Amino acid sequence: MRGVAVRFHFTAQDLARTRWAEGPLPLLELGSAVRMLQNPGYQLPFGAWRREARQRLPPQARMLIELNPRWPPGYCVDFTHVTETDPEQAFEAVRATPLPQIREELGRFAAQRRSVPAWLRHLGEDRKLAHRLVDTLEQAYTLLLAPCWQRISALAAADWAVRMRQMSEGGMERVLSNLAPGAISWNPPVLQWNFPAADTDVHLAGRGLLLVPSLLGRWPTSGNTTTPQPWLTYPIRYDEHTTILPRPTPAAALTAVPPSLAALLGRTRASVLCAIADHPGCTTSQLAARTGIAVASASEHAAVLRAAGLTTAVRHRNMTLHTPTPAGLAFLDAPANPVPDVTATKSAKNTQPGT
Repeated sequence: MRGVAVRFHFTAQDLARTRWAEGPLPLLELGSAVRMLQNPGYQLPFGAWRREARQRLPPQARMLIELNPRWPPGYCVDFTHVTETDPEQAFEAVRATPLPQIREELGRFAAQRRSVPAWLRHLGEDRKLAHRLVDTLEQAYTLLLAPCWQRISALAAADWAVRMRQMSEGGMERVLSNLAPGAISWNPPVLQWNFPAADTDVHLAGRGLLLVPSLLGRWPTSGNTTTPQPWLTYPIRYDEHTTILPRPTPAAALTAVPPSLAALLGRTRASVLCAIADHPGCTTSQLAARTGIAVASASEHAAVLRAAGLTTAVRHRNMTLHTPTPAGLAFLDAPANPVPDVTATKSAKNTQPGT
């Protein structure tokens, strides 16, 4: 008996075109993070992160909870789970989703639910509401994932090394058989994901499959209708007896800022300047992640620094790359001498003999 599942049917061409994401993808991992916040399990590995994250979520994040329900596990709305690797590009891709596509996907989502909130029923008709959802996604990513993204990426890299060893020992068959034992199984030519909410056959038809590692998605998720190819997440391995993610680091601690520079520019803008100097060529979203602020705020502060001649920016594809100027580097290297106390100087002059 085959059971309730999503079955991906492979051809030889599909196996040749199946690929791995470079690491966890921002919006897919955000959806997993929101679902994990609703799950009381994983207390030891993620307990500190969950407690802090729940406190930091803004009230409007309720929208994300309703879009990423704990049940059925692994179900998501495709347009909020784009496979862009750069957060800035991911948010823009969601913002550009046509309303008809949103309506179609929400129709499938509603079919899985007994009821949907009122705002969700209007999402496919109201562009402003859709943009507000993207703003909420961006804010949640900044609060929940940006501070610990380097840690997530490091764990993904360690998991990748193990799977590449499996590839060298047993080829693609060994890797696919060990993606997520108990949840995903490989019975050539079918990769079966045991999904309790649907019974579906997906014929890849030469597109291949994008395999995406996920630290927070302990149960796989899938985008069966995405282009250019469907995707499927699999869990990153970790030691269940240790703390995996620390508490999210406050934004002020992400970038070391000299007190004198913070006093002159303000701590956040000074952090942005230091981050650009430490990581020349960084994108706006990378800048936001390194300073712990929203992408829109990072863009605004970078624009002010650029107007002051301290940084410069160039466009590359859909990204803005930020680099310090010689004036900006000289500004950072300037000695932090205290500003002379003009009042005290004048007072001293007035007490000189003969004055």
